[in-house]
Amino acid sequence: MGLVQAVAGAVGGVLADQWKDFYTVPAGLPATAALFAAVPQGTNAGRGSNTSGSSNIISNGSKIVVPEGYGLLLFQDGKITGFVAEPGGYEWRSDDINSQSIFAGDGIVSPLIKQSWERFKFGGQPGGQQAAFFVSLKELPDNRFGTQSEIYWDDGFLNTQVGAVTRGSYTLKIVDPILFVKNFVPASYLQPGKVFDFTDMDNAAAGQLFNEVVGSLAPAFSLYSNDPAKGNRITKLQQDSLGFAKSLSDAVEQGYQWKSDRGLAIVKTAIVSIEYDANTRELLKTVQRADALSGGRGNSNLQASVAQGIQSAGENGGAAGLVGVGMASGMLGGIGGLQQPVAPAAPAADDPVAKLKKAKEMLDLGLITQQDYDALKAKALGL
Repeated sequence: MGLVQAVAGAVGGVLADQWKDFYTVPAGLPATAALFAAVPQGTNAGRGSNTSGSSNIISNGSKIVVPEGYGLLLFQDGKITGFVAEPGGYEWRSDDINSQSIFAGDGIVSPLIKQSWERFKFGGQPGGQQAAFFVSLKELPDNRFGTQSEIYWDDGFLNTQVGAVTRGSYTLKIVDPILFVKNFVPASYLQPGKVFDFTDMDNAAAGQLFNEVVGSLAPAFSLYSNDPAKGNRITKLQQDSLGFAKSLSDAVEQGYQWKSDRGLAIVKTAIVSIEYDANTRELLKTVQRADALSGGRGNSNLQASVAQGIQSAGENGGAAGLVGVGMASGMLGGIGGLQQPVAPAAPAADDPVAKLKKAKEMLDLGLITQQDYDALKAKALGL
């Protein structure tokens, strides 16, 4: 009885798999979907007849449409046999006996009799497995990162260790689909109906990526803040998403070889918040004050501070307070000295050395002759 059932199943499956089909992207996919199987549109909104075909066989002559932003990976018995990166419509052709179809011009004997015999040997099932998977070539958004406690790194500008709690997100791109599938995607996702999504909390592989990004944040901050091209300022982090994305991508590559081993790369980042620890906040305040007191702006700020001190002393300390301010201003060279730079003292008008020095400079510049210089020299020396 089992033998009869196997024969009946073999013949019935062969007939069902003769139909040519139309494969495309499944409906209702999230924007973060990275890898998923191409689905046959066999029922054609209820008007088609191909409802009993095998899920792991693609008949010759079937059409596969590759949309913009996606690549197509072809599998035969678990092995990648082809990859298409250009959008458009393609026709499936295979030498596998299970793919042969009377509707694709493969005759009658091979598609029917030979397939029936092969399936009979496998209990009514096809003796091969074929699959087509779409892989996203777009930037995949909404990949989150965050730290629960401070991370620390050495900062070149502050010349000390700084720490912060941070969170944000990044976009991810599959730059080598074949490497990505062969080295990273678990086998459980290489079957119909499964969607590999980096943002899926139940996806253990995606969770591993999250942990690796968090582990790379401190090296990434260090790479960014110690890069002379960035001005060595961590305060620029939230304004330079592309620059920090490169630092984060470099740190991830150095630590975990995402691009070389898995075909993945970080493209952009967005730091939602960064909260520095108490010591770092105090250091940043000191740097801000130093910046404010540099150059001409510092002169203005110092004048304002002295003026405010005089006013406060007059209001709170009376004459004694004013005396204290007077002593302080005297130590600083007087308030008037803050208003403009002190000019160097001019040489005395009757100084013969100064006169001779000036005359010599004029002679060297060709403004006077040697005879004129000798006359000025004689006059200055009273000869």
